[in-house]
Amino acid sequence: MNTLPEEWIWTPLPPDAELETAAILKATITAQQYLAELKGISQTMPNRNILLSTLPLQEAQDSSEVENIVTTQDALFKSKLSGISETDHATKEVSRYVTALNTGFERIRQDGLLTTRHIIAIQQQLEDNDAGIRALAGTRLSNPRTGEIIFVPPQDKSIILRALDNLEQFMNDDEMSSLHPLIKMSIIHYQFESIHPFYDGNGRTGRIINMLYLVKEGLLDLPILYLSRFVIRNKSDYYRLLQRVRTHQDWESWIIFMLQGVAETSRDTIRVITGIRTLMKQYKKGIREQFPFYSQDLINHLFRHPYSKIAHLQHDLSISRPTASKYLEELTAAGYLEKIKEGRENYFLNPRLLRILSGDSP
Repeated sequence: MNTLPEEWIWTPLPPDAELETAAILKATITAQQYLAELKGISQTMPNRNILLSTLPLQEAQDSSEVENIVTTQDALFKSKLSGISETDHATKEVSRYVTALNTGFERIRQDGLLTTRHIIAIQQQLEDNDAGIRALAGTRLSNPRTGEIIFVPPQDKSIILRALDNLEQFMNDDEMSSLHPLIKMSIIHYQFESIHPFYDGNGRTGRIINMLYLVKEGLLDLPILYLSRFVIRNKSDYYRLLQRVRTHQDWESWIIFMLQGVAETSRDTIRVITGIRTLMKQYKKGIREQFPFYSQDLINHLFRHPYSKIAHLQHDLSISRPTASKYLEELTAAGYLEKIKEGRENYFLNPRLLRILSGDSP
């Protein structure tokens, strides 16, 4: 019989450990360089709402896949057009991730703070309930493959609340710690996942906090650094290194892992944004030369909605339904879009954009 691990003993932040080793600082410099490049290239997009309309859906899909909530890119973009009520359960959960991320982003822009109240609101939208902070004992984290209990978070609600108060202070009070924000982000993520304050949705909430914290600190001005794909690729190391901090206080390995994730994800996202920007230029040039109905609003629509429908183009361009249908059919015939029919619905796909978003070449 396996012995139940002892309950994690919460200690206030900042940690009593050496957090600026030579290896950590070197990794911080590299991650900062790529993150700054990502911030800069995102500012060159002619319409940055395109990034907010497309990239979060990919992150929502990846972040939910970490928790074994699996849907498809097709289902996500269709749900954006059709409404969440018409989609399957997994797609609804992933779509709620996008809503929760956007809510958090708006609150950061308004308040300039990342608070426990904001975090609770994010988790409520993710889970579509108001269960709030854990009040009942019994939460255990187990290995999904073996069933072995590997971690026991704090069980007493008063401790959870004290830990969250301390975490909120650490996130917002620069006088509490002079550490680089990227190092602090790594610590914040560890601490939040170890507090495990909710009955469900802790992992996805924690990954949203990562992005919002970087926006709050000015390292990004849009929440477009999506670490979930890095976590999926390195899932065993992610959980192993989280646990190493708990059992061995191995902060260096954990922080370097997270910084490597920031650098790698920044590089990947730079490639995606560069690809989108190049493809937009190609579509703009080609459509303007071939069709008298070219407009910048049309280009924006085709890139904000990798899946489109006649009614949505009709709304965005304030044109009649027959005119919208004519535009989409002609763009399909010219190879800019692909048309698929499901039931009575016609969808018009931007296939080259979808390939970029999925990590393939256009």
